[in-house]
Amino acid sequence: MKKFRVGVVGCGGIAKGSHFPSYLLEKRVEIVGLCDIKLERAEFAKKTMFRSAKTYTDYKEMLKDETIDFIDICTPNYLHSIVAVDALNAGKHVLCEKPDAVSVEEALKMKEAAERNGKKLMVIRNNRYFGTSLEIKRFADEGGFGQIYAGRCGWVRRRGIPSKGGWFTTKAQSGGGPLIDLGVHMIDLAIWFMGNPKPVSVSGNVFCKFADNDSEDSPEAKFGDKIENGTFDVEDLAMGLIRFDNGAVLQIEFSWASNIRKEYRFVELRGEKAGLEWVDGKAEIFYEENGEQINKKVKGKRTPSAHKVNISHFVDVLEGAEPVFVPEQGVDMIKILAAIYESAKTGKEVIL
Repeated sequence: MKKFRVGVVGCGGIAKGSHFPSYLLEKRVEIVGLCDIKLERAEFAKKTMFRSAKTYTDYKEMLKDETIDFIDICTPNYLHSIVAVDALNAGKHVLCEKPDAVSVEEALKMKEAAERNGKKLMVIRNNRYFGTSLEIKRFADEGGFGQIYAGRCGWVRRRGIPSKGGWFTTKAQSGGGPLIDLGVHMIDLAIWFMGNPKPVSVSGNVFCKFADNDSEDSPEAKFGDKIENGTFDVEDLAMGLIRFDNGAVLQIEFSWASNIRKEYRFVELRGEKAGLEWVDGKAEIFYEENGEQINKKVKGKRTPSAHKVNISHFVDVLEGAEPVFVPEQGVDMIKILAAIYESAKTGKEVIL
């Protein structure tokens, strides 16, 4: 069995928490390169998990290894497109953490580099790979919902600002706050269930009310490195509306901090034949049968790690499978997010 040789760029929180454990379970891959600007992070991963890997502080040096098949990017957001384009131009396939990029221009550069070099590019969309999500997608593709004409989705936290003062809350490095951090997850899941209609316009608002509040009640608040008296120039709440080319609409809400009962993720859809409520990976479908209102729980295969299934799917694609995610979907996602920020700035609807 061929083992794909992988180089990982960025050995911090998301790599340690999700990517590295997933690679240990995927027998078709071998981590041969570990890169981080803080060498001790790469050395720790080598010592504890991937003893045969080489370590680097400069990813461009790692790209010189012609035996590496693909690069996995786990860096701060603003570096995603930079590393991806360099890797694609070096003849490597690319798997990248979300968000795809911090601007539409950078997302397009990634897509064009993949096409130009004939390489695979996939950005993590781990919520698609929950067992319930896969079952809902099957139901939708078979016409179970009928036309999906409206929905709402979000991820809201009571007090869960990550890496406060660090790169997460620094717009030049993150691209934005919870809209770009959390919005990618739930907006993608909702649009995927809806059959990937093309967005045509958006309107939205963003708010920053908790920059000076240090209370925490979410484990996500401990993600990343905090910097005392650091930068906080992003939103902590975003709300908006997306319109699609088939007439459907999607309401959105994402927050790192707001005065709500508890943190939760959700997707709700309204279809002509049935509706959906997906909350934190559990779901019910609502429909009418013989005049009776039915609430049916969705049962899917148990997925211990959606990242693992996502990474395994990328390996499947390298072996010839049809990809669940294509770069055009990533470009559309960044168009949506950028337009919501623009709408919040101008107070007007933005046509895509």
